[in-house]
Amino acid sequence: MTKVILLCGSPRENSNTMQVLEECAKSIESKGVETEIVNLRGLNIQSCVGCNACKTKGNCVINDGLDEIIEKIRKADGFIPAAPVYFGTARGDIMAALQRIGKVSRGNDKFLSWMVGGPIAIARRGGTSITLQEMSMFFNINEMIIIGSNYWNMVFAGAEGTALQDTEGIETIKLFGENVANLLNKIKN
Repeated sequence: MTKVILLCGSPRENSNTMQVLEECAKSIESKGVETEIVNLRGLNIQSCVGCNACKTKGNCVINDGLDEIIEKIRKADGFIPAAPVYFGTARGDIMAALQRIGKVSRGNDKFLSWMVGGPIAIARRGGTSITLQEMSMFFNINEMIIIGSNYWNMVFAGAEGTALQDTEGIETIKLFGENVANLLNKIKN
Protein backbone atom coordinates (compact mmCIF):
# COMPACT_ATOMS: atom_id res chain seq x y z
CA MET A 1 0.00 0.00 0.00
CA THR A 2 1.21 3.49 -0.86
CA LYS A 3 1.87 5.56 2.25
CA VAL A 4 2.70 9.15 3.21
CA ILE A 5 4.30 10.12 6.52
CA LEU A 6 3.30 13.55 7.82
CA LEU A 7 5.63 15.03 10.45
CA CYS A 8 4.21 17.49 12.99
CA GLY A 9 6.81 19.89 14.36
CA SER A 10 4.63 21.56 16.99
CA PRO A 11 5.22 21.08 20.72
CA ARG A 12 1.61 21.95 21.56
CA GLU A 13 -1.01 19.34 22.36
CA ASN A 14 -3.90 20.99 20.44
CA SER A 15 -1.73 22.61 17.82
CA ASN A 16 -2.74 24.35 14.64
CA THR A 17 0.02 22.38 12.91
CA MET A 18 -1.63 19.09 13.85
CA GLN A 19 -5.03 20.44 12.78
CA VAL A 20 -3.61 21.33 9.35
CA LEU A 21 -1.92 17.93 8.97
CA GLU A 22 -5.15 16.14 9.83
CA GLU A 23 -6.90 17.99 6.98
CA CYS A 24 -4.03 17.17 4.62
CA ALA A 25 -4.14 13.50 5.65
CA LYS A 26 -7.91 13.32 4.98
CA SER A 27 -7.34 14.63 1.44
CA ILE A 28 -4.57 12.12 0.79
CA GLU A 29 -6.66 9.24 2.17
CA SER A 30 -9.64 10.29 0.02
CA LYS A 31 -7.51 9.27 -2.98
CA GLY A 32 -6.77 5.81 -1.56
CA VAL A 33 -3.33 6.53 -0.13
CA GLU A 34 -2.54 5.59 3.47
CA THR A 35 -1.20 8.24 5.88
CA GLU A 36 0.41 8.34 9.28
CA ILE A 37 0.95 11.51 11.28
CA VAL A 38 4.06 11.40 13.45
CA ASN A 39 4.60 14.02 16.13
CA LEU A 40 7.84 15.46 17.49
CA ARG A 41 5.95 16.65 20.58
CA GLY A 42 7.54 15.25 23.71
CA LEU A 43 10.78 14.33 21.98
CA ASN A 44 14.01 16.19 22.64
CA ILE A 45 15.37 16.19 19.08
CA GLN A 46 19.06 17.04 18.98
CA SER A 47 21.02 18.56 16.13
CA CYS A 48 23.30 16.46 13.95
CA VAL A 49 26.80 16.29 15.39
CA GLY A 50 28.42 15.34 12.08
CA CYS A 51 29.91 12.11 13.43
CA ASN A 52 29.07 10.24 10.17
CA ALA A 53 28.36 7.05 12.14
CA CYS A 54 25.13 6.78 10.13
CA LYS A 55 27.22 5.93 7.06
CA THR A 56 28.41 2.68 8.61
CA LYS A 57 25.54 1.89 10.99
CA GLY A 58 22.67 2.76 8.62
CA ASN A 59 20.89 4.81 11.25
CA CYS A 60 21.51 7.81 13.50
CA VAL A 61 23.36 6.99 16.71
CA ILE A 62 21.73 9.82 18.69
CA ASN A 63 19.13 8.10 20.86
CA ASP A 64 16.26 10.60 21.06
CA GLY A 65 13.42 8.85 19.21
CA LEU A 66 14.18 10.16 15.73
CA ASP A 67 15.46 6.80 14.47
CA GLU A 68 11.97 5.29 14.83
CA ILE A 69 10.59 8.14 12.71
CA ILE A 70 13.37 7.68 10.15
CA GLU A 71 12.40 4.00 9.76
CA LYS A 72 8.78 4.99 9.09
CA ILE A 73 9.87 7.50 6.47
CA ARG A 74 12.26 4.96 4.90
CA LYS A 75 9.31 2.61 4.27
CA ALA A 76 7.00 5.36 2.93
CA ASP A 77 6.41 6.75 -0.54
CA GLY A 78 5.73 10.33 0.51
CA PHE A 79 6.83 12.76 3.21
CA ILE A 80 5.23 15.99 4.41
CA PRO A 81 6.84 17.90 7.30
CA ALA A 82 4.85 20.77 8.85
CA ALA A 83 6.33 23.46 11.05
CA PRO A 84 4.91 26.23 13.14
CA VAL A 85 6.75 29.50 12.56
CA TYR A 86 8.63 30.78 15.61
CA PHE A 87 10.41 34.13 15.31
CA GLY A 88 10.14 34.13 11.52
CA THR A 89 11.44 30.63 10.73
CA ALA A 90 10.72 26.95 11.36
CA ARG A 91 11.13 25.64 14.90
CA GLY A 92 14.64 24.39 15.56
CA ASP A 93 13.71 20.81 16.40
CA ILE A 94 12.00 20.13 13.08
CA MET A 95 14.97 21.54 11.20
CA ALA A 96 17.31 19.40 13.33
CA ALA A 97 15.12 16.39 12.52
CA LEU A 98 15.13 17.13 8.78
CA GLN A 99 18.90 17.56 8.73
CA ARG A 100 19.45 14.25 10.48
CA ILE A 101 16.87 12.44 8.32
CA GLY A 102 18.66 13.77 5.24
CA LYS A 103 22.09 12.84 6.58
CA VAL A 104 20.99 9.23 7.20
CA SER A 105 19.40 8.99 3.74
CA ARG A 106 22.37 10.49 1.90
CA GLY A 107 24.86 8.37 3.84
CA ASN A 108 23.07 5.09 3.12
CA ASP A 109 20.32 3.92 0.81
CA LYS A 110 19.07 7.37 -0.33
CA PHE A 111 15.54 6.42 0.73
CA LEU A 112 14.41 10.03 0.25
CA SER A 113 15.40 10.13 -3.43
CA TRP A 114 12.30 10.47 -5.64
CA MET A 115 10.01 10.57 -2.59
CA VAL A 116 6.95 12.77 -3.14
CA GLY A 117 5.83 15.54 -0.79
CA GLY A 118 6.53 19.07 0.33
CA PRO A 119 6.63 21.31 3.39
CA ILE A 120 3.81 23.13 5.18
CA ALA A 121 4.19 26.27 7.33
CA ILE A 122 1.74 27.57 9.92
CA ALA A 123 2.05 31.07 11.40
CA ARG A 124 0.14 33.76 13.21
CA ARG A 125 1.32 36.41 10.73
CA GLY A 126 4.79 36.40 9.14
CA GLY A 127 7.64 34.06 8.32
CA THR A 128 5.75 31.45 6.31
CA SER A 129 7.58 32.14 3.03
CA ILE A 130 10.99 31.93 4.69
CA THR A 131 9.97 28.75 6.51
CA LEU A 132 8.79 27.12 3.27
CA GLN A 133 12.04 28.10 1.56
CA GLU A 134 14.10 26.79 4.47
CA MET A 135 12.25 23.46 4.52
CA SER A 136 12.20 23.13 0.71
CA MET A 137 15.99 23.03 0.66
CA PHE A 138 15.74 19.65 2.44
CA PHE A 139 13.64 18.31 -0.46
CA ASN A 140 15.92 19.63 -3.19
CA ILE A 141 19.20 18.34 -1.77
CA ASN A 142 17.66 14.90 -1.20
CA GLU A 143 16.43 14.54 -4.82
CA MET A 144 12.79 14.62 -3.75
CA ILE A 145 9.73 15.65 -5.76
CA ILE A 146 8.03 18.76 -4.36
CA ILE A 147 4.32 18.92 -5.17
CA GLY A 148 2.48 22.19 -5.65
CA SER A 149 -1.00 23.48 -4.99
CA ASN A 150 -2.93 26.57 -6.09
CA TYR A 151 -0.96 28.71 -3.59
CA TRP A 152 1.91 28.16 -1.18
CA ASN A 153 1.46 25.57 1.58
CA MET A 154 0.83 28.03 4.39
CA VAL A 155 -1.94 28.50 6.91
CA PHE A 156 -2.46 31.50 9.18
CA ALA A 157 -3.67 30.81 12.72
CA GLY A 158 -3.22 32.44 16.10
CA ALA A 159 -4.56 30.71 19.20
CA GLU A 160 -4.45 26.92 19.38
CA GLY A 161 -7.18 25.24 17.35
CA THR A 162 -7.90 28.17 15.02
CA ALA A 163 -6.26 26.88 11.83
CA LEU A 164 -9.54 25.87 10.20
CA GLN A 165 -10.62 29.52 10.25
CA ASP A 166 -8.14 30.21 7.43
CA THR A 167 -10.41 28.68 4.79
CA GLU A 168 -8.18 29.66 1.86
CA GLY A 169 -5.12 28.17 3.54
CA ILE A 170 -6.94 24.95 4.41
CA GLU A 171 -8.26 24.61 0.85
CA THR A 172 -4.68 25.05 -0.41
CA ILE A 173 -3.49 22.29 1.92
CA LYS A 174 -6.34 19.97 0.89
CA LEU A 175 -5.48 20.43 -2.80
CA PHE A 176 -1.80 19.87 -1.99
CA GLY A 177 -2.73 16.58 -0.27
CA GLU A 178 -4.81 15.51 -3.26
CA ASN A 179 -1.94 16.37 -5.62
CA VAL A 180 0.52 14.33 -3.54
CA ALA A 181 -1.84 11.34 -3.65
CA ASN A 182 -2.60 11.77 -7.35
CA LEU A 183 1.08 11.70 -8.30
CA LEU A 184 1.79 8.73 -6.03
CA ASN A 185 -1.13 6.88 -7.62
CA LYS A 186 0.20 7.64 -11.11
CA ILE A 187 3.69 6.47 -10.16
CA LYS A 188 2.40 3.26 -8.58
CA ASN A 189 0.13 2.45 -11.53
